[in-house]
Amino acid sequence: MLSAHPQRAPSKNCPVFSHDNHFGLVLFLYSFAQHRNGDRKLKKSIVVFVGENALFVKPETVNKLLIENKAEASSIRKDEVDLNKIEKTLDKQDMIEKSNVFVSIDGVLKAEVKQKTPIARVYDGGSSFYIDYEGNKMPLSDNFTARVPLVSGAINKKNNEDLAALFRTIYDDEFLKKNIIAIQIMPNGSLKMFNRNYDYYIDFGRTMNVDKKFRNYKAFFQKAVLDSTLYRYKKIDLRFTEQVVCTK
Repeated sequence: MLSAHPQRAPSKNCPVFSHDNHFGLVLFLYSFAQHRNGDRKLKKSIVVFVGENALFVKPETVNKLLIENKAEASSIRKDEVDLNKIEKTLDKQDMIEKSNVFVSIDGVLKAEVKQKTPIARVYDGGSSFYIDYEGNKMPLSDNFTARVPLVSGAINKKNNEDLAALFRTIYDDEFLKKNIIAIQIMPNGSLKMFNRNYDYYIDFGRTMNVDKKFRNYKAFFQKAVLDSTLYRYKKIDLRFTEQVVCTK
């Protein structure tokens, strides 16, 4: 009786791989590919601005920081790029709120940049600067001028937060954003506001009951503009939250 087919000895020309050998080969190929990938140079760099603001900082300025002042991105190897370092450098810039830097699969170094949002422009007699949406100082831009209220008077640590909240309220409201063009901070902390199309000024009082005062003003304005009485007034007093007092 014949036995089962005997196992053939491996041919000298047919190598046998164990599981460990197979894993080692895959690891080698992966490491080799990674090394080759790191040796490759970037194709180019791209700067993308997110949000609706006009450009306060030039794309060329950001791109220069992105490639760390090298002549061009194509001279940089992939493994030379420190993404965290580049992001920190960009985020330190006066006009930039936040950046996201990455290298795409096809070798493009890309930066998505969100600019700071100016909500008021302060003139203190000696210098001029913006207040951004977070309430921090922001320098003026040579590239673009934001249409925000011009603020005069003293801004300090004591009133900075309240004033920043007031500026945000104006910025976030389409009517106020369009109509309030200037704010004067008086020595006693009271505010005078000036309207784009009319000669009167608004006596706003201090930064208390801000939302209530602005609601009163908008309700008054909508009524007064219908009967054409706005041109008669020299002052609109909002200090009393239960009423709007007008002076001719």
